[in-house]
Amino acid sequence: MIDRATKLRLRRQYRKSRRQVEDIGQQAENNVERHFFKRLSRLWEVRRFLIGWVLLVLLLSGSVIAQTLNLSGYYQVSRPVAGGTYVEGQVGSFTNANPLYTGSSANNTVSSLLFSGLFTYDEDNKLVGNLADRFEISDDGKRYTVTLRNNLVWHDGKPLVADDVVFTYATIQNPDAKSTLATSWKDIKVRAVDRVTITFTLPNALSAFPNSMTNGIVPKHLLDGVPMAQLRSVSFNTTNPIGSGPFKMDAIEVSGNSLSERKQNVALVANPEYHSGRPQLDRFIVRTFVDSESMLKSFENREIDSIAGLEVTPDQYRNELSVDAYNVPLSGGVFAFFRNSNELLKDVKVRQALTRAVDTSSLVAGIGYPVLPIRGPLLKTHTGYNEKLVQYDYDLAKANKLLDDAGWKRGSDGTRVKDGQRLSFALYSQDNSEYAYVAETLKSQWGIVGADVEVILQPDTDLQTTIGTHNYDVLLYGVSLGVDPDVYAYWHSNQADPRSPSRLNFSEYKSAKADMALEAGRTRSDAELRIIKYKPFLEAWRADAPAVALYQPRFLYLTRGKLAGFNPGTLNTSTDRFSNVQNWQIRQAKTSR
Repeated sequence: MIDRATKLRLRRQYRKSRRQVEDIGQQAENNVERHFFKRLSRLWEVRRFLIGWVLLVLLLSGSVIAQTLNLSGYYQVSRPVAGGTYVEGQVGSFTNANPLYTGSSANNTVSSLLFSGLFTYDEDNKLVGNLADRFEISDDGKRYTVTLRNNLVWHDGKPLVADDVVFTYATIQNPDAKSTLATSWKDIKVRAVDRVTITFTLPNALSAFPNSMTNGIVPKHLLDGVPMAQLRSVSFNTTNPIGSGPFKMDAIEVSGNSLSERKQNVALVANPEYHSGRPQLDRFIVRTFVDSESMLKSFENREIDSIAGLEVTPDQYRNELSVDAYNVPLSGGVFAFFRNSNELLKDVKVRQALTRAVDTSSLVAGIGYPVLPIRGPLLKTHTGYNEKLVQYDYDLAKANKLLDDAGWKRGSDGTRVKDGQRLSFALYSQDNSEYAYVAETLKSQWGIVGADVEVILQPDTDLQTTIGTHNYDVLLYGVSLGVDPDVYAYWHSNQADPRSPSRLNFSEYKSAKADMALEAGRTRSDAELRIIKYKPFLEAWRADAPAVALYQPRFLYLTRGKLAGFNPGTLNTSTDRFSNVQNWQIRQAKTSR
């Protein structure tokens, strides 16, 4: 209990404290009144001084902010970053992603993104491992031993092993499967040594063989039970393809109220387990159109990011800074093939004269976009190319003399005639703007030396029939040559035989000297020895003039803005543009220098 004396003492202390607080409050109120409110009236007298200080503070603050922003821009730059959806447009339709059935551009595009091959090409067009880690060649050049990378997996998570590779090539070789690759794999034995090792045994040595192992590999565990005759029609090929490539199938969408408005969206998503690392893009969409007009409209509306397969850059994009046009040379050649069995063209002097009458430089310059001229059956990049053994130079005087010596005299209309027969023949080619120009130029140049040329341009389907039957006098056509100098398929006499499965010797050229050289060159792996072996072929080809070499074709790729990571030098096929698609980037972000 607190006694009364203590209570009184506490009350006195409390009252004393309260009076002190009241005194302090009163003093504060008096100070505010005296030092602030009474001095407010004096601000007008010092208004200029006050305004000056306020402006100075604002100026300093603004300067600091502006300098900070400028320095931020100086020390930061825009760089490509991962992420985003990339939409590529092309004319055609998607029907089959199975790499064993190569076909249309859209099919090959989707297949290349979904499936991986044993080998691929780098940005310098050099053959490098893809699923394969390495390969070895036996001393006799007939056996190749390929070792796979470790820990390869399919899109469904199952391991990819040597048995899958053996199954793929056994399927290609099965006649019931009707693979378009069957001819290239005839008589080659493929065997799994263990889970990561495969041997390929060839009937004869073939230096170019590694370039054949770039096709996509398919999974045995999903297709092994499918009857080979039914393989073309299974859902695996369209709605449920499982590969090991950089992207996985997500969905297929078809839109459009009519056939003329029909569009397909084949949506793919990044494969996080891809053996070369997860792609930088999140999604890749292949959008197909029925014609180039609708595709260009979609590009103009910024609905697609790129266009593949146009013949020329549209005029409205030639000078537009936001559009990049990549003109990528293809490792192929456009030739005017003389059918040597033709009654007029079997005369070597006629062929030599027609070769000398072609001004390749002016022809190439008039195409309207950059292409590389070629001078013979081999490209400058090929082992064995010899700049001294190329086709005859442009020389009208010599061309006319050759025809004069061969008995071809000019008639009243300028066309040459011999024994009552006019120097007249038909030139066939594909009906597109590029080949139309080249064909008309050849007609004009050959007309100068007295040849009457009829140009016949055909849609691709009809032209393939013409090519298959060799129903032409001269064929203007582009062929794929690849990185290896093995051009056996185009110039060896047995490839002119109607019984040949491919019959790619479009000139129907026959030369024992050329045959021996082609056979010897393709079986040697030593570069110096191959140069020696191919020399007689180049000599024979120059003298016999079975065709006129014109230029390397090119692949045109239009993109809206920069496509980081896409820097090809030369492509073997248009779909080789995807050899490093996992590195493509379309997004930009500010980062420190």
